[in-house]
Amino acid sequence: MPKGIDTGDTAWLLASTALVLLMTPGLALFYGGMVRAKSTLNMIMMSLVSVALVTVAWLAAGYSLAFGHDLGGLGLLGGFEHAGLKGITPETPHGHVPALLFVTFQLTFAILTTALISGAIADRAKFSAWMVFVPVWALVVYAPIAHWVWGGGWISDLGALDYAGGLVVEIASGASGLAMALVLGPRIGFRKEAMRPHNLPMVLLGVGLLWFGWFGFNAGSALAANGTAAAVFLNTLAAGCTGLLGWLLVEQRRDGRPTTFGAASGVVAGLVAITPSCGSVNVLGALAVGLVAGVVCSYAVGWKHRLGYDDSLDVVGVHLVGGIIGTLLIGLLAVRSMTGGASGLLTGGGAVQLGKQAIAVPVVGLFAFTVTFAVGKVIDKLMGFRVSAEDETGGVDLALHAETAYEHGVNGHANPLTKLTGNGALGMQAHQEQGA
Repeated sequence: MPKGIDTGDTAWLLASTALVLLMTPGLALFYGGMVRAKSTLNMIMMSLVSVALVTVAWLAAGYSLAFGHDLGGLGLLGGFEHAGLKGITPETPHGHVPALLFVTFQLTFAILTTALISGAIADRAKFSAWMVFVPVWALVVYAPIAHWVWGGGWISDLGALDYAGGLVVEIASGASGLAMALVLGPRIGFRKEAMRPHNLPMVLLGVGLLWFGWFGFNAGSALAANGTAAAVFLNTLAAGCTGLLGWLLVEQRRDGRPTTFGAASGVVAGLVAITPSCGSVNVLGALAVGLVAGVVCSYAVGWKHRLGYDDSLDVVGVHLVGGIIGTLLIGLLAVRSMTGGASGLLTGGGAVQLGKQAIAVPVVGLFAFTVTFAVGKVIDKLMGFRVSAEDETGGVDLALHAETAYEHGVNGHANPLTKLTGNGALGMQAHQEQGA
C-alpha cells in the first residue's frame, strides 16, 4: 500500500463507489416504472447509456476540468493537466485513498446527475440526440459546477457548504431538467390526459435501490471510515424517513388517502434535501430537513400544471426544489460539531452562512439552466431533439428501439409488435424465437 493511503478508508470508499454506481440502475427502474408502458425501455436506456457516455467524457477531460488545478486563478474551471488521467497512477494518493478511486467515486456522481435530467423529457426525446447531449452536458455544465464547489473554485472560497451535491447534483440537474423541458415542449396530451406510472412495484424497487445507494453517495463523501461518515449515514436514513412521512401527511390531508407513489416520492425528496446538508446538521436537523422537503416537494410537483412546463417525472419539483431546500437549510440548521466551524442562524451562528448559501443557489441554478438551454437548442437545431408526433403517440420504445417492455401488453393494451408487418417485425420475432 502506498505511503499515506489508509486501507480502511480505501475499503469504505470502494464500497461507496459501488453503491453510488448502483443508483443509476436504480434510477432507471424508478423512472422506468413512472412512465407509461410504451416508454419503459427507452427510459431505462437513457439512464444506462449515461453510464457509458459520461465515463468516457469524465476520463478524457471531465475529471481534470472539475478537479484539476484552477485555470487562470479565477475559480471557474480546472485545467487539463489530468486529461486522460495523465499523471495519476495506482500509487498516487488523494488524501488517505488512491487518486484513481477518488476519480471513480466522483465519476459515479457525474453519471447519476446527468441521468437525472432524462426524467424531465421522458416520452418524447430522440435517443440519438440524448447520446450527443450527455457527454456535452457533463463537460460544459457538470464539470464547471463541480470545480466551483468541490474542486477549489469560487463557491468553495466563498464558504458556501455542499457536502454531497445539493448544488452540484440536485440543483444542477433540476435546473437543467427545466431547461430541457422547455426546449422540447410538453408531451402530446399534457394537462389533458392522465399520464400515471404504469408499474408502481418497479417504482418502489427503484427507490429502494436509490435509498440503498444514497448511503454511499452521502456517507462515502467523508472519504473516510470514521465518525463523520457514521453521522452522515444516520442523517441520510433519518431524512429519507421524514421525507416519506411528510409527503404522506400532505396526501392524506389533501387527497384523503396516502399512496405508494407518494411514499416513494417522499423518500427521494428527503434524500435530495439531506444530500447537501448531511455533513452540516445533527440528527434533529436531518429529521427537520427531510420533513420540510417531503411537504414542500409534494406541492411543488403540481406547479408544472399551473405554469405549463412539462417536467415529465418531476425532476424540477423534487430535485431542484429539494436541492434548494437542503442547501438553504444549512444556513439555518448547521451545527459546529458537524461542520467544524460554521453554524446556522437558528444554532447561534447568525445569518452569515445563510447569506453564503443564498448566493450559491441562484448562481448555480441560473448557470445550469442557461447553458443547458443553449446546448439543447443547438442539438435541436442540428439534428432535432424530439421524436415525431406519430412516434410519440405510438411509443418511443417501438419507434426508437424496435422493442417493447411487455410481450402481451399492459393494462389491456396489446403489444404493438403484433400489429406490425414487414421485415422489421418479422426479424424481431425470429430473433426472440431463437431465445435471444
